[in-house]
Amino acid sequence: MAKKDRKADEPAEKDREKWMARFQVRLAMQPGVDRAVVLQAVKEVTAHCSETGEHPRTAFGDPDAHAVQTAARLVPADQAARAKRHNTVVDALDSALKRVGGAAGLR
Repeated sequence: MAKKDRKADEPAEKDREKWMARFQVRLAMQPGVDRAVVLQAVKEVTAHCSETGEHPRTAFGDPDAHAVQTAARLVPADQAARAKRHNTVVDALDSALKRVGGAAGLR
């Protein structure tokens, strides 16, 4: 039985890992996405690629775009809207606190 040439597979495997890592990060950044959504999406991509032998980029394209599409598919619109509003409020408060801290010399 011939041994599989691991060195030949390493660049392809690293590229797959990079694609998956970027996809996971970008997906987690989408409004309303929680750990369960990320895990479900990773499971879907992994299963598809295992069954077909395709690279995730070939099957799903750009990881950033796929993350946006996946979030839109897996996160209910009302949940995403609530999370987006919440993030906007938190960002505004953070910005105001930084301005106050800067004015008071607390940086």
